[in-house]
Amino acid sequence: MSALRFEPGGLDRDDVLALLDEHLAEMRATSPAESVHALPVDGLRADGVMFWSARAGDVLVGCGALKDLGGGHAEIKSMRTAASARGRGVGHRLLRHLLDEARRHGCTRVSLETGTQDHFLPARRLYERHGFVSVGPFGDYTLDPSSTFYSREL
Repeated sequence: MSALRFEPGGLDRDDVLALLDEHLAEMRATSPAESVHALPVDGLRADGVMFWSARAGDVLVGCGALKDLGGGHAEIKSMRTAASARGRGVGHRLLRHLLDEARRHGCTRVSLETGTQDHFLPARRLYERHGFVSVGPFGDYTLDPSSTFYSREL
């Protein structure tokens, strides 16, 4: 895949909104309703949330966000690779970008929640390859058999 360009924002662009709609629909289709923790677009526009679009040329290939949890702790939200770009290293590069941005903004810890279902196995493997370790619930999360929590120090 050609070089990726990471653009802050983009929540007003039709292709980004379509990718986020796809993300929410997939989360709702693969997890019980009470275990869907993906932010809606309004949540991604909230204070304390930074969002990036990833593009190869003019083509949207992914997106992701960091939510400030306070005290140097951030949470990865809405990390998504477009279906047409899967298996081409976009998730790896997007995750590296989010970790670099977290460092740049003074974070010392990054955490995330993802599903326990087989559907989420590729995501869990990606996070583990990048040094994330399984932890208990953080922030406002509670124990949930459909959620697994990861964290890593920066």
